[in-house]
Amino acid sequence: MQLEKVVEETAVELLRIAVSDLPQPIYDALSKWLDKESNPIAKSQLKAIIQNIDIARNTQQPCCQDTGVVAFFIELGEDFPVRARLRDALIKATERATTEIPIRPNAVDWFEGNTGTNVGKQGKIPWLYWDVVPSDALTLTAMPKGGGSTNVSNFGLLKPVEGMDGIKRFVIDSVARAGARGCPPYVVGVGVGGGEDMCMTLGKKALLRGIGKRNKNEEIAKIEKQLVNAINALEIGTMGLGVGPTVLDVNIEIMARHPASIPVGVVISCWAERYAKAKISKDGQVTYISHKR
Repeated sequence: MQLEKVVEETAVELLRIAVSDLPQPIYDALSKWLDKESNPIAKSQLKAIIQNIDIARNTQQPCCQDTGVVAFFIELGEDFPVRARLRDALIKATERATTEIPIRPNAVDWFEGNTGTNVGKQGKIPWLYWDVVPSDALTLTAMPKGGGSTNVSNFGLLKPVEGMDGIKRFVIDSVARAGARGCPPYVVGVGVGGGEDMCMTLGKKALLRGIGKRNKNEEIAKIEKQLVNAINALEIGTMGLGVGPTVLDVNIEIMARHPASIPVGVVISCWAERYAKAKISKDGQVTYISHKR
């Protein structure tokens, strides 16, 4: 099989996995909350979510009707043979996934309406996040993100004088304003620094770190834990019922900033945090990374 076709087939499979088989750390976090939860309403909701995940896994059907806007994170090895043609392969994969999985067509053209393929007329959806690395392999992550959680994500430019306390307040306030509209319990990715576009991308990447994996910087790791506790104290609760977890985890990533501002991106995922990751060698061997059991 040609390597370009391997990329296409792998991308279709990654989208299938992402929408129908949530990463095990998400499942485990929900199960732990269910085990320790005493409120019957919260237990009922958490049990329903877990049963939904089980059904989706067993039937290989999407766990939510909103299968999101398709995006791929790409770590392109400088010696990987397929480069310029990657976009075409991923567009074909997205079109196929729409009918073969199937996933709901969510690409709406400004003038012609829904394209029916999850591919935008302008060629920019699926959206691709590129990074070139010293390797001869391709690492590909599919991340279809739903509209409900996207609608409650937030961006702000803080004054430098506000510092880390201001960042914490902004994150807490963002989730408080989100309330139940994005289907909690949430996973929250926070990007701090750079510019207005950079911090939002960094926040989205933070979601891919996974549940329970703290930032390597000890000070940031402490703040992540503080934010988990503070947000759960809001008592928005599972599906907004006021009981059970509001957030499963908060992941923060940071970068340098301009002296005049502190850009903060708060990227919220609903309980169905969907992504799947695989590595493709230059000889066409595929290793699925994110869903090893």
